[in-house]
Amino acid sequence: MGGDGGDNARHFGPMFNKDLGQHILINPLVSQGIVDKARLKQTDTVLEVGPGTGNLTVKILEQAKKVIACEADARLAAELTKRVQGGPFQYKLEILHGDVMKRDLPFFDVCISNTPYQISSPLTFKLLFHRPIFRCAVLMFQREFAMRLVARPGDALYGRLAVNCQLYSKVSHVMKVGKNNFKPPPNVESDVVKIEPLNPPPPIDFNEWDGLVRIAFSRKNKTLAANFKSTATMEMLEKNYKTYCATNDMMVEDDFDIKGKVLGVLASAGFTETRAAKMDIDDFMKLLVAFHDANIHFC
Repeated sequence: MGGDGGDNARHFGPMFNKDLGQHILINPLVSQGIVDKARLKQTDTVLEVGPGTGNLTVKILEQAKKVIACEADARLAAELTKRVQGGPFQYKLEILHGDVMKRDLPFFDVCISNTPYQISSPLTFKLLFHRPIFRCAVLMFQREFAMRLVARPGDALYGRLAVNCQLYSKVSHVMKVGKNNFKPPPNVESDVVKIEPLNPPPPIDFNEWDGLVRIAFSRKNKTLAANFKSTATMEMLEKNYKTYCATNDMMVEDDFDIKGKVLGVLASAGFTETRAAKMDIDDFMKLLVAFHDANIHFC
């Protein structure tokens, strides 16, 4: 992954597994820039996802107390082990071999990753739900995914991904990284983002939150009223309402009308004509509370 091993990367090149999203970062300046943005302390334990041949790893090892590197490819894990063997970093590096998405994450202070692009979204949320909360993550992503993460209300790429990620963290753009900084070069440009989890996290049921956000962004440039009027949405909300009433020993009103109830919540909260593409985190929170006050739930 990181930067100063051009010969190493050339030697290892034919073995790269594109199915695993292996694109080794070979520019030492980019590697150093990523490490600098993490603002590592000498006491830090760093989780690195997808270390590859270790170009980025060795730069992290220079500054951190310990690196736990999670690598899915046994050949790259062996290469990384060989690279630090007998040197000053040997006992500061722990290698976990296997799929990071199929294991519990260890304790860490900072995560740094040249992320295999096919796990970008699941890894992001695995990190955000990890406890105890870590200080920050500096992550390399495919450009479009990175731009979707950092998008703000009104931006073309603003959507469910941005809202869900920004509910739990401050997300900022760090740098663009051209495809020629990798070996083999990927088909797309890349960007680095920094994620700083909110501590404490908001006391919100994520499944409820995501249920609301999913409906709101089903057609993000339509009004919320238009999106909520869909038959499938109304049927789901009616079922949830009746389940909630039954669970809490509440009677369903004789004149109960889910459509009227839902549209009434939107109107009273002032969101009938609002479009999700222009709503911020506070808007979604306000709307979720309004629905819950009316005993309407999303999961």
